[in-house]
Amino acid sequence: MINMKDGQVVFQGKTARGLSIIIRYPKKTDLTACWQYINALSEERTFLRFQGEQISLAEEKKWLERRLEKISKNQLAHFLVFSKRKLVASADIEPGEMGAERHVGLFGISVAKRARGQGIGKLVVKLILEEARKAIPSLKIITLGVFASNQRALSLYKKFGFVEYGRLPKGIVHREKYIDYIHMYRNV
Repeated sequence: MINMKDGQVVFQGKTARGLSIIIRYPKKTDLTACWQYINALSEERTFLRFQGEQISLAEEKKWLERRLEKISKNQLAHFLVFSKRKLVASADIEPGEMGAERHVGLFGISVAKRARGQGIGKLVVKLILEEARKAIPSLKIITLGVFASNQRALSLYKKFGFVEYGRLPKGIVHREKYIDYIHMYRNV
């Protein structure tokens, strides 16, 4: 089966702060870039669930293959952001797998340290929300989880209409400290 979205470009240009980027769907040849990207983020111990763990190339290959299959079935909207041929951000929205929850999508985004503060997050959130609406017809609600200490992300999500619907006290560990994990949602 040929995936019509394989590597499809959804944006090429500059961010509000002037960084030249290409935003596109992933393809098989992105394996090494994705693997290096997630391991660098994990090593940094940023606001992700990975806090220092390293992913093997074999694990990353399986992950990417599953992602590409879901994209081909309209079960996932996933963007990679490249600047100067380097992967600098990733975002996705994936609906629940069971019939009773297919209308609820889980949103995730990450931006590499060297690309933060360049307007990538705002642009990618806007584009992935638009794409998910078109690519995943069953979607009605989008949820996300965010570390309470990540004020930049909280502010961004609120600007896009996400509201808090729950908070798990000390629900996540970030750099050996327990912090609250905030759950947010918005309607499509």
